[in-house]
Amino acid sequence: MKNFLELVRGCLQEVPEIMPWDLAERRQENPDLMIVDVREPDEFSAMHIAGSLNCPRGILESACEWDYEETVPELVRARGREVVVVCRSGYRSVLAGSSLMTLGFTNVASLRTGLRGWKDDEQPLVDDRGAAVDLDLADVYFTPRLRPEQMRPRDQ
Repeated sequence: MKNFLELVRGCLQEVPEIMPWDLAERRQENPDLMIVDVREPDEFSAMHIAGSLNCPRGILESACEWDYEETVPELVRARGREVVVVCRSGYRSVLAGSSLMTLGFTNVASLRTGLRGWKDDEQPLVDDRGAAVDLDLADVYFTPRLRPEQMRPRDQ
């Protein structure tokens, strides 16, 4: 049985990663580049890269196909576009990138380090109203907060 990080590492065999500064450069070079943010809607509303498309990981595969309640037409039509998938830390985006490639997307990459790395590179983030997010406040948002019941039991 694989654990989460082993699953991510396996997907990295096929999904290339791009660093935040490279994504900023790619956006300037390719205005058709699509950024797909696979975080949950509340995460996306709090802060995201301006112009990115929110498609939560849980519905991604059906959102990429016609005739589903979750269908996102812009995403269905993007199979030939350059697509960069983003999440908070860069793990969900690797898994999502693998799914996109399986579904026929031909130019997919995952943002290595996720939006945390994007913020650390001092790249801009916006909220659901399009207002700039104070990057110092983003530090608090991107810091993981584990509850005691989420921690590995000491006897294992």
